[in-house]
Amino acid sequence: MTNPPLEQLLSLRGKQALITGAAAGIGKAIAGRFAEAGAELHLVDRNATKLAAVAQELSQHFSGIRTHVLDLSDRAAITQLWSNLEGDEPEILVNNAGVYPTKSALEVDEAFYRQVMAINLDSVFWMCQEMIARRLKRGGIIINIGSIEAVLPFKDGMAHYTASKAGVIALTRALAKEYARHGFRVNALLPGGIVTEGTVAVAKQVLQFKLGLVKVAYDFQQRLPVGRAGQPDEVARMALVLATDLASYVHGSIIPVDGGFLSA
Repeated sequence: MTNPPLEQLLSLRGKQALITGAAAGIGKAIAGRFAEAGAELHLVDRNATKLAAVAQELSQHFSGIRTHVLDLSDRAAITQLWSNLEGDEPEILVNNAGVYPTKSALEVDEAFYRQVMAINLDSVFWMCQEMIARRLKRGGIIINIGSIEAVLPFKDGMAHYTASKAGVIALTRALAKEYARHGFRVNALLPGGIVTEGTVAVAKQVLQFKLGLVKVAYDFQQRLPVGRAGQPDEVARMALVLATDLASYVHGSIIPVDGGFLSA
C-alpha cells in the first residue's frame, strides 16, 4: 500500500459535501474549510437570510455552492431534500445542526422535548439513513457533531440537550460498526467551549437574566486546561481531517474538540 502525498490526502476536490446548520457558527466554519479544500457544497439551514449570506460570501472565492432552506425537524422535508439530490448525492455528510435551549428537567413539556430531539437526534438519524440507503454501494463519509455535555454534563437545565447528544454518540458508533463494510466512515466530534453566535447569545442571557449561572460559566472557564475558549474554525479543521483521506482508518471515533475540558 503506497502512501499518497499530503496534498492529495488533504484534498476534497471533485467531492460534494452536505452540511446542516451551515448558516452560522461551526457549520459556517466547516463550509469554509471544505470549500477551501475543493469540495462542492450543499448548505442546509432553516434561516434563509443567513444561509444566503454565507453562500454569497463563499461564492466570491469558490464555485459549486448550493443552498437548501430546510426545517430539519420535518422528516418529510428531509426525504424531499434527498429525493431532489437523487443521482447526485453528496459523498460527505456533516450533521451539525442543533439547538440548545435551557430549561429545568422538571419544566420540560412534551412539545419542548420533542422539538429538541427532532432536531438534535432524529434529524441526524434520518439524514444518515437517507445517505446510507442511497449510497449503499458507493460508501461515503459521515461526521456527526455531538457535544462534551453528552459525556460530562456540566450545566444545569440541559438534560434534554445532553440526552439528545448522547444519542448522537451511540448512533455514530452503531452506524460505524454496521456500515464500515459498505464503505462508510462514520465519526463524531464533540465540541466544547466554542464561541459562536449561539453561545454568545446564551452568555448574554446569563449575564442579564440569570446571574446565578455566572458561577457556572466561571467554573467552566477555570476548568479549561488551555485557559481560553475555542473558535469555530478549530472544530472545522478537525472536521476537515475526518472528511479527507487523512482519516482513512478512523471509524466510529468520538473526538473531543474542547481545549482539554474532558481531561481536566
